[in-house]
Amino acid sequence: MERTEDVLLPLTPGLHRRGFATAVVRFGKARLGVLSCHLSLQKDERYAQGGMLLDRLAGLGAPHAVAGGDLNERPEGPTFRRLAAGLTDCRAAAPWGGEATSTPADPHQRIDAIFATRGIEVLGCGVPHGAPGVSEDDLRAATDHLPVLAALRVPA
Repeated sequence: MERTEDVLLPLTPGLHRRGFATAVVRFGKARLGVLSCHLSLQKDERYAQGGMLLDRLAGLGAPHAVAGGDLNERPEGPTFRRLAAGLTDCRAAAPWGGEATSTPADPHQRIDAIFATRGIEVLGCGVPHGAPGVSEDDLRAATDHLPVLAALRVPA
């Protein structure tokens, strides 16, 4: 691990404080920026946060980067499309496993995603139903959404 940083996003009065958890990691000869997010429930704030996410990812200074988290928006939404325009939507690039992430008791929408910068090969991405060693009970208990897993090949 080279470095980590927690980034607080601007607070809109009456809404939850949001932020990014970031890191730059090395493994082998590869160097990768990583960003985790939980975007706003409010459309305009979420769209602005999407722009901040793209800026922060570019500012990590790593040749390749991955961002993932709860976007609180489906793929046809403006923030999701904004991210997918500049990054690879890993689920769209290589669907694997399940698609819907919310809610665990009745998964019916994809509002969580993983994105990668160009040059990262996406081998598969989705909710890991049936993955070895992972029970459906574990998936539902993990959080208020089903988890998303991406298998990626990062160039050295």
